[in-house]
Amino acid sequence: MSKFEKEIWAYALKNAEEFGQAHEGKVLTKLFQHGLEKSEIGKVMPEVIKIVKEVNSKSHSWREKELEKYQEYLIVRAEVEKDLAVLPGISDKMVFRLAPFPSGALHLGNAKTYLLNALYAEKYNAKTLLVMDDTIGSEEKPIVKESYELIESGLQWLNIKYNDVIYKSDRLSLYYKYAEELIEKDKAYVCSCSQAGFKKLKDSEKECVHRKQTKELNKQLWKDMFKAEEGKMVLRIKTGMNHKNPAFRDRVLFKISDREHARIGKKHRVWPTLEMSWAVDDHELGVTHIIRGNDLMMETEMEKFIWNIFGWKNPEVIHTGLIHIELEGVKLSKSKAQKEVKSGEFSGWDDPRTWSIQSLKRRGIRAEAIREFVEEIGLNRQDITIPIEALYAVNRKLVDEESDRYFFVEKPVEIKLLNKPEYDEVEIPIHPDKKEKRSMKVGEIFISEHDFKAHKNKEVRLLHLYNIKLGGNGKKIIYTSIDNKKTISKIQWVSEYVKAKILMPNGAWKEGYADIGIKKLKEDDFIQFERFGFCRFDGKNTEKKGKKKEEVYEFWFAHK
Repeated sequence: MSKFEKEIWAYALKNAEEFGQAHEGKVLTKLFQHGLEKSEIGKVMPEVIKIVKEVNSKSHSWREKELEKYQEYLIVRAEVEKDLAVLPGISDKMVFRLAPFPSGALHLGNAKTYLLNALYAEKYNAKTLLVMDDTIGSEEKPIVKESYELIESGLQWLNIKYNDVIYKSDRLSLYYKYAEELIEKDKAYVCSCSQAGFKKLKDSEKECVHRKQTKELNKQLWKDMFKAEEGKMVLRIKTGMNHKNPAFRDRVLFKISDREHARIGKKHRVWPTLEMSWAVDDHELGVTHIIRGNDLMMETEMEKFIWNIFGWKNPEVIHTGLIHIELEGVKLSKSKAQKEVKSGEFSGWDDPRTWSIQSLKRRGIRAEAIREFVEEIGLNRQDITIPIEALYAVNRKLVDEESDRYFFVEKPVEIKLLNKPEYDEVEIPIHPDKKEKRSMKVGEIFISEHDFKAHKNKEVRLLHLYNIKLGGNGKKIIYTSIDNKKTISKIQWVSEYVKAKILMPNGAWKEGYADIGIKKLKEDDFIQFERFGFCRFDGKNTEKKGKKKEEVYEFWFAHK
């Protein structure tokens, strides 16, 4: 057997026993607990699909017996919880913090860190602070005013609880106070070197001429910074110009910016860097535990350097690997989404192409699914890539039982049947696992253009109805039988219909006819269009076609 084959069998069998059917994404997620690396996904996934398919084809009794053989390869939930619980510095006065930069709505990638903090805070009954990390940012990644509300609404929907909301943009005087203390301790100096000039000195481990300035001169220059031209002066910390990491050498603590702040306008123009503001706030706010991504290791080292200068107790810092969600040709990015929203290319922050928390909610992804998805990943130490199907698998488990089934045909084509039985209506199950049925009238029959073209000269089954054969040119469509046990393709159809549109994750609309049963739906109802996918009903809209107005039922696609 290959490296992970026994584990794949173990989790596929367990998943099938728990939920009736095993799901590839759910099994793959479990393998990360066994050391699966991002680079191995391509090799492992075909094996996962193969084993899941075989497991799903077997009986319940067969699965039970097989699971006994592979039980030892499972990591049970209690062990995972115990592993996640091992945090240093446990006490009855723990304080966590969430630190979003308000450049846009939260997306699935950065929400993972906030959820981890929330899960640990819940576990230890700890205090959680929401600190808006709204220093000035950069021209490439500016603050967006609506982000404040988007972030809070996203966190609240995810059921992430916090005690207080704090804005860094309200705390500039506090940062200035500690800047002056650093100058007084001769640990910081005002530098007017150009960026390029300082880089040359840094790379050659040479000190800048300003580094030897007296405290008195630095105090005066610090005051001058508040009136100086943008880009002319910065405050640097004395870390040492021969540090083994060039990026760590005399880093910038404060810079001048004349850009307008989205929340407080032009009230301030001297702004702290991330590590300066966090070094102060983590101390002042009494933060005891910091869970942050591996991408912020440099900032952590700088914070520790500043804490040690002041003799402050260091909080416990736990770095976690980033998760890269494997999407089709999409990179999760708040700054990229910001540009598309601003330009009007995206309809708003809940456009499905943003992959924001708001967009996932509107598609019908459950908050519980995202929480469980993150909990399954846990406190991963390495960066990992996970296919989006892993989240869909969790959501599918939550919504499947409650999602009634309906029909939708894209780009409908009317078919004329020869020798068909005269059915007025047919009884259709509302769900494979429910006894209830609903009636569908049988009159004119429409199928999708894709099925019309794909099944020429083939016999197919109109789902829950009867079998037909399409002629080679699409004509002479002949009724064949009502035999529903034939191994032939099943296709959707509608007869009595309403017009419907489905918004896909790539922003494209699929238009067609849905069976008239959807008229009873209420906004936010979650359904499955058989052989198409799970969708959330977004509401009715009226579209103008020439002089006519047509009522259209709009849905957002969740997943298969």
